[in-house]
Amino acid sequence: MLIKIYPDNPNPKELRKVVECLNDGGVVIFPTDTIYALGCDIYKGRAIDRIAKIKGIKKENANFSFLCHDLSHLSDFTKPLTNDVFKLMKRTLPGPFTYILEANSNVPKIFHRKKRTVGIRVPDNKITTEIIRLLGNPMMSTSVHDDDEIIEYTTDPELIHEKYSHLVDIVIDGGFGDNEPSTIIDCTNDEIEIIREGKGIIY
Repeated sequence: MLIKIYPDNPNPKELRKVVECLNDGGVVIFPTDTIYALGCDIYKGRAIDRIAKIKGIKKENANFSFLCHDLSHLSDFTKPLTNDVFKLMKRTLPGPFTYILEANSNVPKIFHRKKRTVGIRVPDNKITTEIIRLLGNPMMSTSVHDDDEIIEYTTDPELIHEKYSHLVDIVIDGGFGDNEPSTIIDCTNDEIEIIREGKGIIY
């Protein structure tokens, strides 16, 4: 199903359709402030299995991120942050950044890996943040982009729908996306380290 949602003024009725799908264990493709992403409710194990299969990866090796609607969910899933890290996140989010943080025991078991970390994003996209707010908990997210795909698959929602409609439940048309991923910042060590330079720039 392709659902058109306008980013400046998302239709509450269409947003509720997406949230109902997520509550039922559905998989959706949605816009962010960078590229389009695959996602589901973090508590729906079968949906996470579906996404791992779509991506062709083992879920225990996957670098999935948690998308939050604001920073209020941080303490639910991460260990206490240093003041420097929290100030940086507060200054740069919402925005095109993924922060790698130490995970706490509240992270669903399906995400437990040898390295106890979690990627946290708060995208600057009203469609996505409203969906997460209505859902009541973060979404699991991973990029739609693969190295062997042509660039239009990450930018044009109609082409994305054409390719993935038989694999996911909903594709949200929120307009053309970007083709540059988020900047990834590792905050699990003593020093804050940029491990992938993307759209986000820290001044």
